[in-house]
Amino acid sequence: QVQLVESGGGLVQAGVSLRLSCAASGRTWRNYTVGWFRQAPGKDREFVAAISGSGGNTYYTDSVKGRFTISRDNAKSTVWLQMNGLKPEDTAVYYCASRKAFAAPPTSSALMYDYWGQGTQVTVSS
Repeated sequence: QVQLVESGGGLVQAGVSLRLSCAASGRTWRNYTVGWFRQAPGKDREFVAAISGSGGNTYYTDSVKGRFTISRDNAKSTVWLQMNGLKPEDTAVYYCASRKAFAAPPTSSALMYDYWGQGTQVTVSS
């Protein structure tokens, strides 16, 4: 079992940056893909970014490419989502999630992730 805890959200103005953290406990997760998803009010949960267990492969949704960067430090069991140039449309609850399958590749499908955090709110004002 893996427990995931997100932090770093907040209320910011458009154009600034935030860095979200996802801290894991419960097992060694250096071989497991981690993803970030977000859900805005009244909308479905959507994929944001994912990173392979080694950190060598990353994957982003088109709307955040060039603005967001996902990274990880397996020694610290932490994954980050650096968000630059925030826009009001980035407002959502952000969740991190981990796949359970060993060395499973990054994917944008939320159904493929087995463990989820409780989420952290990001609100971007115009």
